[in-house]
Amino acid sequence: MRVAVLQLNSQGMSSTKLYNHIRIAHKKGVKVLVLGEYVLNSFFKELQNMSSSMIKEQSLHQIKVLKELSTTYKLTIIAPLVMVKKKEVYKTIAKFAPSSTSYYQQQILINYSHWNEEKFFDNEIKKIQTPMVFKVDGFKFGVISGFELHFDPIFEKLQERKVDCILVPSISTFDSYERWKAVIATRAFTNNCYVLRANRIGEYQEKEFSWKFYGDSILADPNGEVITHLGNKEELMIVDMSHSDVVSARRLWGFKEALNKRI
Repeated sequence: MRVAVLQLNSQGMSSTKLYNHIRIAHKKGVKVLVLGEYVLNSFFKELQNMSSSMIKEQSLHQIKVLKELSTTYKLTIIAPLVMVKKKEVYKTIAKFAPSSTSYYQQQILINYSHWNEEKFFDNEIKKIQTPMVFKVDGFKFGVISGFELHFDPIFEKLQERKVDCILVPSISTFDSYERWKAVIATRAFTNNCYVLRANRIGEYQEKEFSWKFYGDSILADPNGEVITHLGNKEELMIVDMSHSDVVSARRLWGFKEALNKRI
């Protein structure tokens, strides 16, 4: 299975880079492409000062573009989007497939004093549900947000679905590079599946404080090894994954069998 991460900064109403990179991905045989968080929309801090109508206009424009690109290039595109319904604002991840579009509403939102998405967005707080799961050519993907990577109940749901790869759009910042790398590799190993994180790049200036989004999109394999990663520039990363490698890792480590004896 050939998958790509398109590492970009916020595109706003622009679509030129999406067209250019997705055309290249198609030529190289990519089946699934992933974008980071707040690439199609402005960063969270900027959204707080935007009207809901402006946010909606931004999202509808990008939805139209990505539907067209998915259909034209027979590509499944995973893209975080901020959706507006009756002036309520929701943080979602969209899946644009050649013949359909579906949305996953993020279940657990960051809620720190300096970055409180839970307060801003209208996503319902409820019991954890199974995240988005889909197949392409028999290869099974799960989709979660970057913040949801931290929570065991999310992974319990994904384990039940026996996914081959977990796609993780994110927007990591500050000095968190090593911590994220460790968490991604650990999740890949303990779940014996691929974890592919698509992180944003760019910068947001808040008064005298700078939020720097460092990229480092990364792939970890079912044995918990980091296979490849990007730097902090605009880049397209293309990776190959194998269902047989997932099966082999699960047989080798036997984590699921050990649990099944105790249920």
